[in-house]
Amino acid sequence: MENQFPMKQWIDEEGNVVSEEFQKNVTEDLVKQIYRQLVRIRSFDRKCISLQRQGRIGTYAPFEGQEGAQVGSAYALKDNDWMYPTYRDHGATMTFGHSLKNILAYWNGRNEACVPPEGRHIFPPAVPIATQLPHAAGTAFAEKRKGTENAVICYFGDGATSEGDFHEGMNMASVLQAPVVYFNQNNSFAISVPISKQMRSKTIAQKALSYDMPSVRVDGNDVFAVYFETQKALDRARKGEGPSLIEAVTWRYGAHTTADDPTKYRDQKESDTRREKGDPILRVELYMKKHGLYDEAWIEKMKEEVSSEIDQAIEEMEAMPKANPEDLFDYVFEKPTWTIEEQKKAYFASLERGGM
Repeated sequence: MENQFPMKQWIDEEGNVVSEEFQKNVTEDLVKQIYRQLVRIRSFDRKCISLQRQGRIGTYAPFEGQEGAQVGSAYALKDNDWMYPTYRDHGATMTFGHSLKNILAYWNGRNEACVPPEGRHIFPPAVPIATQLPHAAGTAFAEKRKGTENAVICYFGDGATSEGDFHEGMNMASVLQAPVVYFNQNNSFAISVPISKQMRSKTIAQKALSYDMPSVRVDGNDVFAVYFETQKALDRARKGEGPSLIEAVTWRYGAHTTADDPTKYRDQKESDTRREKGDPILRVELYMKKHGLYDEAWIEKMKEEVSSEIDQAIEEMEAMPKANPEDLFDYVFEKPTWTIEEQKKAYFASLERGGM
């Protein structure tokens, strides 16, 4: 089955061009724009881990190592498209134009952080696993009914493919021929469970066969392969040719969240090896150096701009009033149920006793 779904790649781990399509489609301007986004989201991710360790934001889900998959896929979207992210896809939402202040505020417990900028269709991050797949199919079908050319991208991890919502969403999208691209980031682990213990399938891409849906397997650390394969799938969706599944094979270097210890279930030497060979940012840098595009002065200036942007967003987030814990209970339903009222009383009683 792996032979049926070979890994698509445009540049290899050494920065060498391995696809005939590359020279026809990739410009110097595109390389620099994408490289900037890769550096931008990694810088943000590292800053967020630091903020969490300092107690300035809550538990955080890092994504370092998956930048190529997130930037490449999000960069293929058009302004009016829809994005359905998970709790780990803030790199994709940043690339699609989300507010850095609001992304930070989300990790600081503020409800309004889920509101995207005007004109951007970004669904609140899905924390329950795979629940966003049926939602994405429904939104895509609504766009089809309205006669627009807007498409939907829906992110999920390998663990989500073991949930019923994955199959329900895929089946619904297939039956309705909804313009949605299901984008899987296969980083080999569903928290602590390796993919070998989740499924017997050789690939995730092959799961689309059950729904008569086209699919592709792509090197998730090759940002250009991800970008153009996602663009092809989105173009299919816009033309009324239905949904697609993309499996982007990647790796998350760090913990599942800042509350997790990956050394308990994974040999971290694998992460060290992958940093040295195949890293999504290093790969682009190697390409740039081989083709005379690596401009140290431009890169230094760009990094300063990125750092300033992130620092300003942190300052804006920390100037916001503290989150009101009553919001957790008061806005679940129009009128809180007795169970929610009991939970609210118990929670505030624990605060008075000095609990969390």
